Formats: sequence, structure tokens, C-alpha cells
Amino acid sequence: MYATTKVDVTSMQKIVPHLWFDKQAKEAAAFYTSLFTNSRVTNTTIITDTPSGDCDIVSFQLRGQSFMSISAGPYFKINPSVSLIVNFFTSEKRDARDNIDAVWAKLLEGGKVLMALDRYPFSERYGWIQDKFGLSWQLIVTDPSRGDRSQIMPSIMFVGDRSGKAEEAIKFYLSVFKDSEMGSLMRHKDGGQMDHPEDLLFADFKLFDLWFATMDGGSNHEFALNEAVSFIVNCDTQDEIDYYWEALSAVPESEQCGWLKDKFGVSWQIVPTIMEEMMSSGDKKKIARVTEAFLKMKKFDIPKLKEAYK
Repeated sequence: MYATTKVDVTSMQKIVPHLWFDKQAKEAAAFYTSLFTNSRVTNTTIITDTPSGDCDIVSFQLRGQSFMSISAGPYFKINPSVSLIVNFFTSEKRDARDNIDAVWAKLLEGGKVLMALDRYPFSERYGWIQDKFGLSWQLIVTDPSRGDRSQIMPSIMFVGDRSGKAEEAIKFYLSVFKDSEMGSLMRHKDGGQMDHPEDLLFADFKLFDLWFATMDGGSNHEFALNEAVSFIVNCDTQDEIDYYWEALSAVPESEQCGWLKDKFGVSWQIVPTIMEEMMSSGDKKKIARVTEAFLKMKKFDIPKLKEAYK
């Protein structure tokens, strides 16, 4: 279907996690929004005649935070190198333990346990699980003193030949995104077992209003970072697009349709804020013209997109 709702770009989340599915974007978004309060699908659009055929693009909110997903073929598969940490704060009105257990039970249907839901030294209740769509979740009962953290935090695990790069990546992102903040940091020598004790067991940092977590995961994994999970950076101007493109892009062959890959293997989409308004207009002809225009681009060109839309 084509949505007819208008997008309020003034309240748009600056960085939005984006999930790539084969054909399940709508089904996954419906499932994820059923897990939490203050969650809903906000827009669904179909773009046609892409290299992947017709693609569903779904915008949705989880606990009030914005996410996007796309059905664009079996080219990239979500894996545990990027997961979503869900903080269940003990200050919440309902019991955090009951909440975490209820969400865990739903994720377990068709899912796979990566770390059992149990008591750990860092939390009275924590578990890591991969759902039926392949997306990994870390559910944790969190002390209210950390209440400034996002309720849902993307977590990036550096594995394989990029294990040991987590701290360097944090410093890089804090230098690129001027509105940023360092959070906590724990090394493996402080409580974990790794070949390199200086590697990060856990750290978190904020880019704009979104908190991220990161860790070094070691070399013994059969998965790695890929384009299946990327991060949209919404930009108001062409100068802003140019800045992030120049600062982040490190793999020229990955540049396409606003997508790029940085030197640590993390994928980003540098997107003009006006794009979401264009693509959610409900006008099939306008959407088709904009789609035709951006499929030819690497870095997005706002004047050319506006010309195609009009």
C-alpha cells in the first residue's frame, strides 16, 4: 500500500537503525511493534523497478524510538554482530522482571537463545536471544541511575579481523558526530576473559539522541558486520550530506543510493530529511520519479531529488 500520512520532519530522529530483510519487512515490523508499549507502524511504502524488484519500506516505532526496515531480497542476512539492547529500568511503573520475561517469551517463539535469561554479575536479569527473523536482542533489567540511556540501544560487536577495534571506532564516531557523548567503558581485564585484556568488554556512547553500545567479540565467530543492519543519518542540507559522506565513507565499492561503509565495516545511509516526506506522499508517480533518480546516485543530491519529485 501507499501511505497518505505526512511526516513531521521537525521531530525526525537524527539517526535511525535500518533493517534489511528478504521479504519479511512488514511481518517483522508488525511483530516487533507487538512486543512493546508505545510502539506502532507509522508508514509503509512500495518502491518499484529497483534491482531487487518491488520493495516494501516500513517505518515503525518501538518504545517511541524510530526504526526502518526494507524487503529487498536475500542479499544480506542479519546476524549477531549488531543487536538491540532493551533496557528494562527498575523505576518503570510495572515490574521490570515481569516485563522482560514477557518479551523474552515472545522472542523465543521460533528464536534461538544465545545467552540464557538469568542473573549475572552485571544485572539481576539478562538474556541474549536471536528472534525468528534473525535479529538479536539483549534484554536487561537496568539500574534507574542509567535512565538517561535510550530504552533501545543498538549494540555493535567487532569480531574477526576487526575484533579489538571497538575503542578506536568509538573515538572515530565521537569525532565525526559533533553532538556526541562518551558513556561507560569496561575492559576485559576488568571482568572478562579474552586473549587481549585491553579489548572492550562493554562501552556505550551517544550520537545525537541515540545511545549505542559496543564491544570486542574476538575472532572465533562465523559472522561479521554487513549491510543487513545500517544506520540512517537524516540530513537537512546538502552540505550536511557532503560532510558525513566525506567523513564516513571508506569503501568506494559500497557506495550506492546513499549507502556507504566506514573503515570499521559499519554501514550508514546518508539521507536528506526531505526524502521520507517524498516517499510517504502516497503519489505513485512522484515516488516512481524519485526512485528512478536516486537509483542512479551514490551520494544523494537534494536539488536533483527535488526536481524529480516536482
